[in-house]
Amino acid sequence: MRVGVQGDSWDEGLSGRDRFEYWRDALAKTRECETTSAHVESFEAELRRSELGAVTIFWTSFRSARFERSERMVRCSDRPPVYHLTLLTSGAQALRRGRDQRDRTGPGELTLMDNTTPYDVRVFGTGPGGARAEGVGIDIPQELLPLPGKLVGELLGRRLSAQAGSGPLLAEFLLGLNRQAHVLEPAEASRLGTVVVDLVAAWAARELNAGCVLPREARWRALLESVRAFVRHNLHDPDLTPAVVAAAHHISLSHLHHLFTRHSGGETLAASIRRQRLQRAHRDLADPALRGAPVHVVAAACGLPRASEFSRAFKAAYGISPREHRSQALLKAT
Repeated sequence: MRVGVQGDSWDEGLSGRDRFEYWRDALAKTRECETTSAHVESFEAELRRSELGAVTIFWTSFRSARFERSERMVRCSDRPPVYHLTLLTSGAQALRRGRDQRDRTGPGELTLMDNTTPYDVRVFGTGPGGARAEGVGIDIPQELLPLPGKLVGELLGRRLSAQAGSGPLLAEFLLGLNRQAHVLEPAEASRLGTVVVDLVAAWAARELNAGCVLPREARWRALLESVRAFVRHNLHDPDLTPAVVAAAHHISLSHLHHLFTRHSGGETLAASIRRQRLQRAHRDLADPALRGAPVHVVAAACGLPRASEFSRAFKAAYGISPREHRSQALLKAT
């Protein structure tokens, strides 16, 4: 088992039971509940946890476990109200909340719970032998989510897809954030924690058909992340322009320009697209796996099909021609 929890180390010589206790205690820093497993004696798992300001993100992998939060635990808890959002990436989850509400989720689905209501969750790997369940979770103080608690309560314990509406954007952001959280500086981590809250709020508002209650600033920040994700996915398309981005998001070009420059240090969307294309070309030209691809082919795959224009822009950005950059990078790699 490997546990990366704010610098905690792991002793591989521990018994399965000790590994389980270690994992359970680390998980309890984010989820206050009774945790059990049928695999205690041979327990293996991984856990990473990071703080994003007031928001916590964690990833964990294990064979199976049960998480129970009783009414007594709710009554006796002195922790502030928190929402728990989980994105399952493998395995399955069976949730019982209250006496009658039961649901089962699988990979690519989201579950929202809170720590003010009892629940009984069983998570287990699916597949042969020691298959594991894996997932990304975030904890958000309820006071930070800009939606009425009574409305959000309608989502608790339900099976919610991450494949529709703003779900894919939220899921992609969580998975990317999980990969990068351990290298973020505190100020950047805190800013991204705010973005997470906005994306969860936008996703929840859409699920509830209650977009009108979402504060304007939260709507704008969530829209901005959607714009950025759209650009990332379409950089290869030479026809990607601010006008195309605006049309895809059903907003005016002037509104998009104002929104993007306001939240991007004054950089325009057109300049951002150009910069990202050049950065991708810079990276790909240095990739040994792409050494056989002509420079103009690599550039075209980054949305830069005009060879002469690409060469001039690349040299202006990096002070060296694309061919020279490739030669130097590949020489260092050998």
